[in-house]
Amino acid sequence: MDRVTSPALREKLLKLPLQVEPETANASALIYNDRGEYLLHLRDYFPGQIWEPGMWSLLGGGREPQDATLEHTVRRELAEEAGLDLADLSPFGTEYASHDDGTTVPIAIYAGRWNGDPRELRLTEGVMLAWFAPDDLHRLRIADTTSDLVRRHAASLPAAQSGPEPEEERLASPHGTVSNIIGVHLYLERPDGTVLLGLRHPDSAFAPSTWHVLAGHCEQENAIACLIREAREEAGLHIERQDVELVHVVHHIGKPRNPPLLGLFFRARTWSGEPVLREPDKCTQWKFWDPAALPDDLVPYTRLAIAKIQNGELYSETGWPT
Repeated sequence: MDRVTSPALREKLLKLPLQVEPETANASALIYNDRGEYLLHLRDYFPGQIWEPGMWSLLGGGREPQDATLEHTVRRELAEEAGLDLADLSPFGTEYASHDDGTTVPIAIYAGRWNGDPRELRLTEGVMLAWFAPDDLHRLRIADTTSDLVRRHAASLPAAQSGPEPEEERLASPHGTVSNIIGVHLYLERPDGTVLLGLRHPDSAFAPSTWHVLAGHCEQENAIACLIREAREEAGLHIERQDVELVHVVHHIGKPRNPPLLGLFFRARTWSGEPVLREPDKCTQWKFWDPAALPDDLVPYTRLAIAKIQNGELYSETGWPT
């Protein structure tokens, strides 16, 4: 402790439980996507006040008294710093961070996959978050230990996950085909029969100031994984895969030049949590509605899908020329 000259760091270490050894006092998240990129955090430039000022690093921080485990530490830090809640995190290794005064602290690393857009995260610390491929790390101001950690993890991934698929190996679409967007929709019905709807933000590009079910577009992920992620990110709801069932499919087209949407509506038989506004820039209100008295300003294909679900019908089409 006498070697720590930074007042902020000294104060943080003094708050740690006495039984916690320095080796287990810090945790960070090694977050990667299906393109083989890694999420890095550009730290504030406060020399003498924080670890690795002005450098690219992993999200994470020190263990607090309320953290039962280091996994709890890294999950809390992800939520506090970026509003992130990853479904799966697994221990990967240890990194060593150095302070300006020469102090070195070991950090437990937990790896997890996420395929979102960091620009949409609510960053509360540091300057920015961005994806980087391992081959681009040499261009960054980044600790050698962090670079080595990223490269070691990338080398441990199966070949299909370690980088983008070569252009020549991608299958070409048959002539005349049109890509369809895959959208997932959560049909959440309480025991009293009411259904969850969200009021979209007035500045939303799609259906502003209009009610809609919780929904999102698939990234590089399967549809149920997308549904579980969207429910957690948008409303703080936790859904397990085994509790999800497909109840309706709507093939929708809006404007003629827009790509068609294949909307998958999934029912969650059980869930935990109550809907909260996790992304107020997208949704301004959650409310359970009686299917017999839905709001007038409801997305049309959503109104149709709810009616079909109530009737036990699996498929519908909207917007297509007859």
